[in-house]
Amino acid sequence: LKAFGAGLLSSFGELQYCLSDKPELRESEPSVTGEQKYPITEYQPVYFVAQSFESAKEKMIKFAQTIPREFGVRYNPYTQSIDILDSPRQMTDLLKQIRTEMNSYWVQWKNCSNLRFSFLLRFFF
Repeated sequence: LKAFGAGLLSSFGELQYCLSDKPELRESEPSVTGEQKYPITEYQPVYFVAQSFESAKEKMIKFAQTIPREFGVRYNPYTQSIDILDSPRQMTDLLKQIRTEMNSYWVQWKNCSNLRFSFLLRFFF
């Protein structure tokens, strides 16, 4: 058994309570979970249960794909932040950046391939 969530993990009392027969346990379903009202001054009356963290993550990803939005998001590994893509200019800049990176990787791959091939020629012949 594993517990996830800030409330459960920050309160030993709530963790004990959620394992008792007092609260209602329901199958984790993001569309329902997001609408559930919770009291903030007492333990939760309902807890959502998933078969595994992987299962909960998959459900959340599928749910997120159903949310209509007029923008895209991208993780930027250089700045370690999330970029919001909501204009043609941003998309054009991103595609240019990706093309530049792909060209760089392509050159590196060709260089590595040539090095390996010449090494094999020298090694075997």
